[in-house]
Amino acid sequence: MTSPSSPLRHETGTGKLLVEVADTVAVVTFNNPAKRNALSSDIRAALPGVLTALQADGGVRVVIITGAGDKAFASGADISEFGDRRTSPEARAEYDRVAAALDQAWESLAKPLIAMIRGFCIGGGLFTALHADIRIASDDSQFGVPAARLGLGPGLPGVNALTSLVGPAAAAEILFSAGRYPAADALRMGLVNRVVPAGSLREETMSLARAIAANAPLTVAAAKAAIRAAGQPRPDLAKIEAMIEACFRSEDYREGQRAFAEKRPPAFSGR
Repeated sequence: MTSPSSPLRHETGTGKLLVEVADTVAVVTFNNPAKRNALSSDIRAALPGVLTALQADGGVRVVIITGAGDKAFASGADISEFGDRRTSPEARAEYDRVAAALDQAWESLAKPLIAMIRGFCIGGGLFTALHADIRIASDDSQFGVPAARLGLGPGLPGVNALTSLVGPAAAAEILFSAGRYPAADALRMGLVNRVVPAGSLREETMSLARAIAANAPLTVAAAKAAIRAAGQPRPDLAKIEAMIEACFRSEDYREGQRAFAEKRPPAFSGR
């Protein structure tokens, strides 16, 4: 068995956002531990380019997002920037423009996205985790949206994502109360897929990511597109059907059949 290759680091333009790629899995780390990985303006500005580059990288099959250290996934926006960046109408408009670009970048990521959550997953950090297809949390994680205690208006895209995931009643409790919820409550409400011991978080997340990465990329991409379409009022059915047809026409489809017949793991190429 070959050993995993050394991670390849990608330049992001800021030390507060780290990207490493190893064995088809990219790990994007919010690296602002002094502020519990608050999503500062430089992190938010760098993320669209990072996500676009990972989408274009044929060697990346799965993306993981996480926070540095053991205290926080992300504690939300950097409140110390609000005076300059979220007060005047002009500043709020620019903030919203950056937010819209970032939302589009998350939406354009067609590869599986896993949020590996430890510690605080609060406010904008929680809304960021909602972009993930799968969320795995440590048993010492905490979740919440404190907007009602700060006087902020929560963005509609984030509220829509939260409501779609946990339902109107749970979303109302989370948003109205501005409370903190432990990992067990997050699991009960459906905010996360699973809760694991903190010491096992990385191992279990990476194990899942590698299992997904070993599967046929065209099939996984078609499945992600179909899941997204299921929640849309007017899905692009022609696009989904084309992606499904591409799976059947692919070399990977033939490789899957050969591997099954030969009783061996398939070696999928994404073609």
